[in-house]
Amino acid sequence: MSAAKVMSKRVSQFKNKGKDPAKLREKRVSECVELRKAQKDETFLKRRNIKLSSLPDEEDLSPEHDDTLSFRIEEIVRSINSEDREAQIRGCQTARKLLSKGSDPPLKEIVDAGLLSRFVSFLSMDNEPTLQFEAAWALTNIASGNSWHTQQVVQHGAVPAFINLLASPMLHISEQAVWALGNIAGDGPAYRDILIKCNVIPALLARISPDTPVGYLRNLTWTLSNLCRNKKPSPSLSAVQQMLPCLIQLLHLSDKNILSDACWAISYLTDGSNNRIDVVVKTGIVPRLVELMNYKELFIVTPALRAVGNIVSGSDLHTQMTIDAGVLGVLPKLLRHPKPTVQKEATWALSNIAAGPAKQIQQLITCGLLPPLVEVLRYGDFKTQKEAVWAVTNFTNGGTVEQVVCLVQSGALEAIINLLQVKDAKVILIILDAVNNMFIAAKKLGETEKLSLLIEELGGLERLEMLQNHENEMVYQAAHDLIEKCFTDGIVEEV
Repeated sequence: MSAAKVMSKRVSQFKNKGKDPAKLREKRVSECVELRKAQKDETFLKRRNIKLSSLPDEEDLSPEHDDTLSFRIEEIVRSINSEDREAQIRGCQTARKLLSKGSDPPLKEIVDAGLLSRFVSFLSMDNEPTLQFEAAWALTNIASGNSWHTQQVVQHGAVPAFINLLASPMLHISEQAVWALGNIAGDGPAYRDILIKCNVIPALLARISPDTPVGYLRNLTWTLSNLCRNKKPSPSLSAVQQMLPCLIQLLHLSDKNILSDACWAISYLTDGSNNRIDVVVKTGIVPRLVELMNYKELFIVTPALRAVGNIVSGSDLHTQMTIDAGVLGVLPKLLRHPKPTVQKEATWALSNIAAGPAKQIQQLITCGLLPPLVEVLRYGDFKTQKEAVWAVTNFTNGGTVEQVVCLVQSGALEAIINLLQVKDAKVILIILDAVNNMFIAAKKLGETEKLSLLIEELGGLERLEMLQNHENEMVYQAAHDLIEKCFTDGIVEEV
């Protein structure tokens, strides 16, 4: 297929006439959503060397001695494999302290020493809580390593043992099990689903009550967020429906760490099909997410904004519910946020809303979103500018002629013309799509020549002519076609 035909096919995908609006929106969003998804500023998948909120005085539980870390692994093996309970406890304590080292802990060495079977066997010793706890902590730290380390923990039978430990009457032991299961879930969808099949969710939810300490709830929320994570495959809808009521409750607490992890959980659950988004939206949580976007803490704003951005990438109904919840009142502030990552996410959310019907585009205009959008186009970092370019193109795809005129008058045309100098061929093609759409609107008003003169005054014609020398053939062809159609005696066509 020639470059001209490829470009023509690409542009034809944006033609609105005679097409179902819902399908149009789905196409506009899905065509570029994978390219535009930002890398998540997520919390860690796994955590090691933690201080449990419910842990009794460490000195009472695991007294430190100057020579603790000098034990050789052979001595640890000898102690753990002995029949002397005190020696076993001492060996487990030494092992978990070695595994809690700040850098390069001997994870593989402990695994290779054949200790995991003994650690797992100690988890069932309810009459020996100190041994139980030390073994659980050691296994938690091993599971915090890479996938091979986690695999070893799972294959030695730790999953059912840890799930049983969740019911321990001793909070520090139960909380350690929560942490270990969070590390296993964080390894990926395979182990996440193994945990779900082992009924980890009801066992976790059973630990939530009005008396549950806040620190324990923080760890539990983080583990739940890991059970929501990953897309290939996503967690089953039945698992999602089990967790959602609890997550909604957690999102209404005041602890900021809980709010952050609960928001991340919702962001994972909304990162998928419209059906999955719908399950979340029907809980009524959208107004709370919009409220959390107003928080000053970046580690809450980021996942709340991500969740809302996912929701507005859904159906027109999902987007309208988010608009009705007040998102357009919050976005201007986030588009002007000092952190470029927040600007980028806010612009991405805006571009998803701009992919909607003319009614929603009008709400963007009415709520004053065009000035901050133009500011981002002019002054944002390049990643944010790319999102803003998509917003402009989506706007010109679905907007009325009057709305496109408003966009041009806002300064967006001048801003995207200035961006024709960038090296990114994809961005240039998106801009050329937007310019072509503006000419289509101008043709309907009989003002094609007026738009041509405006673009020429802004230096656009000169830049288009330079693009005819571009190394990318699609860019060359698109620029050439625009010049032929819009800056000669020819008439602009809806290509």
